[in-house]
Amino acid sequence: MSNTSENNLCRFSISMWAELVSQLDAMAKAKGYANRSQAVADMVRAQLVEHHAEQENQEIAGTVTLVYDHHKRDIQALLTDIQHDHQELIIATLHVHLDHHNCMEVLAVRGPANAIRKLADLLTVAKGVKHGKLTVTTTGKAFAK
Repeated sequence: MSNTSENNLCRFSISMWAELVSQLDAMAKAKGYANRSQAVADMVRAQLVEHHAEQENQEIAGTVTLVYDHHKRDIQALLTDIQHDHQELIIATLHVHLDHHNCMEVLAVRGPANAIRKLADLLTVAKGVKHGKLTVTTTGKAFAK
């Protein structure tokens, strides 16, 4: 591996099957990457975000998305109680009326990965929630660019 001191880029080579490289190039072009290196760097970052989310005390950010029938008995009170009990992890919430019965809540969250996963689990398994999903991302501190 060689380092370029100007901008801290590290040049390295990898070997892969020609068909895989063709698919990589097609994806990079379709997504608008300037070059193959940018596409590979984004894929590496995505895997690092997932890896960090698996580390118990690693700080992560993300969203918890919930869909539920607001007519279900006590569902709103239950979700509100859970959120109040974990307010140190919740940055913001968005509540949307999808139709006459269904609501969607999106919670922006930030904190230790294990605490965020526990909160997401509590919310998604609450009786009356039709669907729930935790989507994780980085706080940005771990990546230079």
